[in-house]
Amino acid sequence: MPLPYSEPASPRGRILGVRVDCVTRSRALEAIRDYLQQHHTRQVVTLNPEMLMMARRDPDLYSAIEQADLVTADGAGLLVAGRLLGLALRERITGVDLVPDLCRLAAERKEAVFFLGAGPGVATKCADSLAAAIPGLKVAGSHSGSPSPAEEQSICRSVNAAGTGILLVAYGVPAEEKWIARNRQRLDVKVAVGVGGAFDFIAGRVPRAPRWMRGAGLEWVYRLWKQPWRWRRMMALPHFLALVLAQAVRARLT
Repeated sequence: MPLPYSEPASPRGRILGVRVDCVTRSRALEAIRDYLQQHHTRQVVTLNPEMLMMARRDPDLYSAIEQADLVTADGAGLLVAGRLLGLALRERITGVDLVPDLCRLAAERKEAVFFLGAGPGVATKCADSLAAAIPGLKVAGSHSGSPSPAEEQSICRSVNAAGTGILLVAYGVPAEEKWIARNRQRLDVKVAVGVGGAFDFIAGRVPRAPRWMRGAGLEWVYRLWKQPWRWRRMMALPHFLALVLAQAVRARLT
């Protein structure tokens, strides 16, 4: 039975003060299916440890996460943190896995999908790849664009004019989350999701880790190997785990 508009998609928890929803992939899709029956722009955030650490020092990103309709756990580090803190986080829901799921859902519901962001031509290649793989998928449009406030009005106008039901935004963290939050009132879409580097993976521009590494929570190792420039960003992970461990210890001592 579909959820009423006012009901949260799942039990909500907090890790280091930042919200995350304790939801499985199937439950997340059930909630999004319900969103597609509404006439409100819903925001979905795929939260990983790096984004969580950014949110602790970026009030706009923190606010975007707080006000989102659904915040999924994207990252093995969040599952580890959930176990340490007693949260029922059982499954990673990554942007790159969610995009094909959303496109299949859009085809089922006869909703059009708009692909926004990534490098020149990447969104179009991603859209073409998914349209070839998913019968009935309607692509509303694709545009690399920019998260600059100067372009927001024209981009929103294009997205709305295309009859978009689901908007996938790949501007990277934290730009995409803040872009969606700023423009929710301008957008006439049902669901808007920040999907990080998903377009690059689906378009074949960046190789993804083997399935066994993803299953073992080691996808970050593969990405660091393929993209060594990411090492500075990866430094957030040990800091995150240290803070979570300290929080778990304090909770057991009180």
